[in-house]
Amino acid sequence: MLTLFKNLPSPATPVGRKRRLRAAPAMLSVIMAAAAVWLSGCGSAPSPTPSPVAPGVPAAPGAAATAPRTPPPPSVARTPKEYRQDAARHLYQLNANRIYKGRLPPMLYAIGTLEVQVDRQGNVVALNWMRAPRHAPEVVAEIERTARAAAPYPLPERLGRVTYTDTWLWDKSGRFQLDTLTEGQD
Repeated sequence: MLTLFKNLPSPATPVGRKRRLRAAPAMLSVIMAAAAVWLSGCGSAPSPTPSPVAPGVPAAPGAAATAPRTPPPPSVARTPKEYRQDAARHLYQLNANRIYKGRLPPMLYAIGTLEVQVDRQGNVVALNWMRAPRHAPEVVAEIERTARAAAPYPLPERLGRVTYTDTWLWDKSGRFQLDTLTEGQD
């Protein structure tokens, strides 16, 4: 940086001080541009083969999700809270390989509370986040995909259309538990 000011007169003279002050904004621009170029090289190159699944999200069940399945037994729940139990058991049955076994660790990767609206035929009508894990958008997308893929849910015979809420407890391994059926946390 000293070599950049080499041709300027000495700051001890009034003329030298004025020239340096006029040169300062230009020098600042040069320094900022050099820093931007230098910092742009700090990023890592993209991997040659991107992973099809986001970190923290296990691969989808695959063949189990595409194979036709028998409709779940109807729910005899009288309240949305009772229906939540049936829906959670249904989700666990369809995602057995993705359920975190045992007590959850003290620090979870993501926690989200999702409201699910189910019609008379057990289809998902709407999903509404009460508390989304915004720091983990891949988890939000995976929870929504899992909730929709679980349709048809148990038919809410006594309730007709039902809206229930459950909290998804998501581990960094990509496995999860629902608050309704959780085994606890350390």
